[in-house]
Amino acid sequence: MGNRLVRVFLVAAGVWAWGMGAAGAAVGEAMVVGDSAVVRFDFTLSVDGQVVDSSEGEQPMEYTHGKQQIIPGLERQLVGLKAGDERDITVSPDEGFGTIDPEAVDEVQKSELPSTMTPQAGMRLTGRDPSGRTFVATVKEVKSDSVVLDLNHPLASKTLNFHVKIVEVKPVQ
Repeated sequence: MGNRLVRVFLVAAGVWAWGMGAAGAAVGEAMVVGDSAVVRFDFTLSVDGQVVDSSEGEQPMEYTHGKQQIIPGLERQLVGLKAGDERDITVSPDEGFGTIDPEAVDEVQKSELPSTMTPQAGMRLTGRDPSGRTFVATVKEVKSDSVVLDLNHPLASKTLNFHVKIVEVKPVQ
């Protein structure tokens, strides 16, 4: 399973530019999720009742807490969990991939696209902006000489429903 696009957006801090607690625990206590902890977790992400990504059958997601490597609403709600904990987490659009920005639509000439590409509505394209940052756009409309691209994240304005299970929490090495 696994929509790789979603996973990329979860961990690609800065691509779409959008914790609290101590990482340590007393001797003999399980380490909990908090700043500077390395966290590995399994997840299933559902949107509008449909599973859109899952780590099932794959390696768990890994991130360093407090480094803005995953969406803010998910990171905030993982605080205090420890290995073995499971939780259902709902993330609002404001703490997920934001709301749809009507200004994030651009029309480009077909000549600017690779000559081997035949753009179709709904197709997702990956590109680089002038500063070299990677972005993903969805073809919104194909015209005779141009293509209208929607640069909003595909999950913008969506409520995200995660089921997570913490696999490991360890200190940063």
